[in-house]
Amino acid sequence: MSRIYDNWERLVRSTLKREEFRELAYAHSRSPSVSSVPSDFSSNSPLHDHVPENFLDPQASSSQSIPFSGREVNRPHDILTVASKERNFQLEAFKYGVVVDPKFADTTWKILDHAISQIYNRNYIDVNFEELYRHAYNMVLHKYGEKLYSGLESTMTFHLQEMCKCIEVASGVSFLEELNTKWTDHNTALKRIRDMLMYMDRTYVPCNNKAPVIELGLNIWRDNVIHSSNIPIRLQYTLLDLIYRERTGEVINRELMRNTIKMLVELGSSVYQEDFEKPFIAVSSHFYGKKSQEFIESSDCGDYLKEAERCLEDEISRVSHYLDEKTEAKIISVVEKEMIANHMLRLIHMENSGLVNMLLDDKYDELSRMYSLFRRVPNGHSIILDLMTPHIRNTGRQLVTDPEKSKNPVEFVDSLFEKMDKYDKIISSAFNNDETFQNALNSSFEYFINLNPHMPEYISLFVDDKLCKGLGVAEDIEIILDKVIMLSRYLQEKDIFGKYYNQHLAKRLLSGKSVFDNAEISLIVNLKTEFAYGAEMGNGTRDKTGWRQEEAPYGGCNSKNTKI
Repeated sequence: MSRIYDNWERLVRSTLKREEFRELAYAHSRSPSVSSVPSDFSSNSPLHDHVPENFLDPQASSSQSIPFSGREVNRPHDILTVASKERNFQLEAFKYGVVVDPKFADTTWKILDHAISQIYNRNYIDVNFEELYRHAYNMVLHKYGEKLYSGLESTMTFHLQEMCKCIEVASGVSFLEELNTKWTDHNTALKRIRDMLMYMDRTYVPCNNKAPVIELGLNIWRDNVIHSSNIPIRLQYTLLDLIYRERTGEVINRELMRNTIKMLVELGSSVYQEDFEKPFIAVSSHFYGKKSQEFIESSDCGDYLKEAERCLEDEISRVSHYLDEKTEAKIISVVEKEMIANHMLRLIHMENSGLVNMLLDDKYDELSRMYSLFRRVPNGHSIILDLMTPHIRNTGRQLVTDPEKSKNPVEFVDSLFEKMDKYDKIISSAFNNDETFQNALNSSFEYFINLNPHMPEYISLFVDDKLCKGLGVAEDIEIILDKVIMLSRYLQEKDIFGKYYNQHLAKRLLSGKSVFDNAEISLIVNLKTEFAYGAEMGNGTRDKTGWRQEEAPYGGCNSKNTKI
């Protein structure tokens, strides 16, 4: 039986051409004498020239063979009557019309009805699909398409109502299993019925604005099963209950969920939305609202952010496994609102675990998680910046205004570099080099660095110390001098810094104790490029050999004791 059905498509294709010719002949037989199109078969027609004279002669014998296109064919009987002198011909109806049995429609439908029942009962032994196709074809051909269509609708309705009774008896998870089993059986039956009634689907259905067989079957399933009196509430409750169990840690049958949700989607977007999606979103909002309130009371900021991130990942995974992809944006929006947006201010101000503590303790992972979660909601990053910027400014102000720190310029500038490295790493590692955060950091450094009027001098003394002592290798000095350039960018009094630097440079050249000549020259070039210093910057380096020859009369270089 399976082999017969597998060859069904080929049988249908081979039959259609033959039946089209039969239909044409039948249509001619039912109509009165119809004149063929004279313009096409006039004496001027090139096709007419190829028709033999005796073929058009009405006196010729009906059994006579006549040549046509290089072949001999028997003359057709009672079809063509030709006026040979006028060289045209006419089509006339058969003398005897086709008589249809009055019981033909009822008898044929009983055969098809029985076959449809066998298909739903999965009994294909006595089902001959080629013969059934011919029966359905003849019903449509003899203008019984309405009887065939309405009979199909009634028969499918009966069988689906019987299926519905079996589904209603099931309980618990077996309810979904039974529903999916019957849905699979219905889809299999629909495909075979569609093949059997293909001619009706191609001719009667579009001409009468009817739903195709597949669509009709889905509509009947929706109305008699999914929207029956007992199934909708049970189906909705079962699906939502399984999702709740999964959210609380239980393992559920995701394949069963996927098949059920797919069924609702195939029945139409309105069925999926009204019967599942809207209740699902409402229940999820209540679930995460309650969960967030309970969790924030018993955890610190870092743990809460981990839980919020896990909830988002779970919902994305849930959508990818069995929910419709269009639901993802809606459920993610619910989690973002209930788990993040409603608690942002409380999270960043949490005592001993909020944003300030993360910054102080260099908790890059937690800062990165906060950044990625807060960016999902409106003004999330603004809330972080509103707390981070004042914190950086306050800690920086305390540093630059501390009189103890100012006693040693080199250590003072070193502490600034440490602070700059700290927040540069936070911006790059935790905040993904976000330009907004980088601008806020630059603004904060520019604010507190210029609170100390001695900052240009301290930076120049720091450079003097590093170049004179020569601690470390050349690569380390290059890194330090790059930081000097970066720190100098925040200075508002860059001209004053240039003056101090020239003075200290002259003393280094006189003393001859500048260890890294190339680094010195590179720094001067960079300062000129960055700050557009005049040509007087670093003039002494042009005659450094001469300075070295006269270095003996001058004392050593000690930037800590240098007085301007």
